Amino acid sequence: MRVPARLVPLTAVTTATSALLTGCFSATGPEEAGSEGKRIRLAMMQPPRSGLSPLSDDAFKLSRWSTAETLVKLNAEGDAQPALATEWKRSGKKWTFTIRKGVTFHDGTKLTGEAVVNSLTEAATASPKPRILDGVELTAKADGDTVTVTTAVEDPLVPQRLSSPQLSILAAKAYEGKTVNPLGAGTGPFELTEVNGTASAALDRYDDYWGGKAKAPGIDVKYVPDGTARAASLRSGEADIVEAVPVSQAAVLDQDLITEVPMPRTNTLYLNTEKGVFKDASLRAAAREAVDAESIVKGVYEGRADVAEGLLGPALPWAAELRTPVKHAEAGDPDGEAITIGTFTDRAELPEVAATLQQQLQKAGFKVKLDVREYANIESDALAGEFDAFILSRATVLDSGDPAAYLYSDFASDGSFNIAQLADKNVDTALDRASDTAAGDARRRAVIDAEAAVLTTDAAVPMLHERVIQGDASGVVDAAHDPRERELVTADTYVK
Repeated sequence: MRVPARLVPLTAVTTATSALLTGCFSATGPEEAGSEGKRIRLAMMQPPRSGLSPLSDDAFKLSRWSTAETLVKLNAEGDAQPALATEWKRSGKKWTFTIRKGVTFHDGTKLTGEAVVNSLTEAATASPKPRILDGVELTAKADGDTVTVTTAVEDPLVPQRLSSPQLSILAAKAYEGKTVNPLGAGTGPFELTEVNGTASAALDRYDDYWGGKAKAPGIDVKYVPDGTARAASLRSGEADIVEAVPVSQAAVLDQDLITEVPMPRTNTLYLNTEKGVFKDASLRAAAREAVDAESIVKGVYEGRADVAEGLLGPALPWAAELRTPVKHAEAGDPDGEAITIGTFTDRAELPEVAATLQQQLQKAGFKVKLDVREYANIESDALAGEFDAFILSRATVLDSGDPAAYLYSDFASDGSFNIAQLADKNVDTALDRASDTAAGDARRRAVIDAEAAVLTTDAAVPMLHERVIQGDASGVVDAAHDPRERELVTADTYVK
């Protein structure tokens, strides 16, 4: 039997992505004075898509490198904690944030309320807007060392939204060109000093960091999209930290060097509740009972995933603590009913998951046809309800660190991603309550109530929660393992 890799404690925070070909990294230089170790050689899976603009998904790279920071950060529970803002208070649609004193941008300019307003305004008026601001009208105004953020409607999640790496605060010079340029413009413990397109990047320790000097003298980043090459870079010693080691490669690596991080991502079977076979709740129940998620985890994911107990998985540890049993409809007899299941090839495991489900549902009495395409060619049909069922690997915590937005998007009557075509008054009521509840324990309970309302309908059958596998060389100390993929190298990370 294969020895399983270490599994990160569920309260841990951060994730992973890639690796590289032998020779991609230059030889490590001598240890620098004042540092705990050597420069960190980091292998990432995906190259930048938007020139490292923080207004795009590239923002998460800046966050993982600890070069760009936000007003607020999130703890393991998803609660807002101070970062560049030390405190905040709410009054209806207005939130007032006190800006941390003594913070200097990497270009030597000072962090001020006006600088914060500049960054937030650039984001709020961008076209397209950062994803975290979809549907949100936000304005910001400075008054000395405070900034007041106002939204068009009351929004209990403003601090969580401001934790998104897409709302990083950068120096004014970053916004002087046609695109936002984060080079030398952040506030973090590492300064971005070199960007080589989609090939590499380099960062040096910023000695005037407000939180104290980083332990490592710098970071050297390479992008290696090929999973086999990424795994090989860890095995050969070419990389210190490797993002997203493929499941197929994990078994051949030293198990002491890899860590499995529970991801806020659920592999779910969505059932079309509006038309076709699964308009019948009893047949949805029959499909749910036919699914053997454990065999999918063992067979397709080689044991490197978690069987789902609900839509929200172990990356959100509070979900299991609050969850109670859900009542379902009784299962009916499929009696040879024909169904079509759709999925896509972009995530390598999904076609195999579909083939396994096909066998399981056929055994239960359904006749099953598969339709497997690239995601770009199948999404519109899925959203239009053209399938009886659809298999999707879905992120359950979006940029605010809160799952209410995902639940609303996927299961509200007017949800923008309602593949199940669900229109249920009880679900809508529960989703509205969760969306309107203030952040904290009460909101978490409301979210679990909304999850239960969805599961009761059998519109979605959660099968498993994915993990991402991160490689850390034996000399790496205190690399972050973050389910939200916001942290990777921190001020405390170094290589012996």
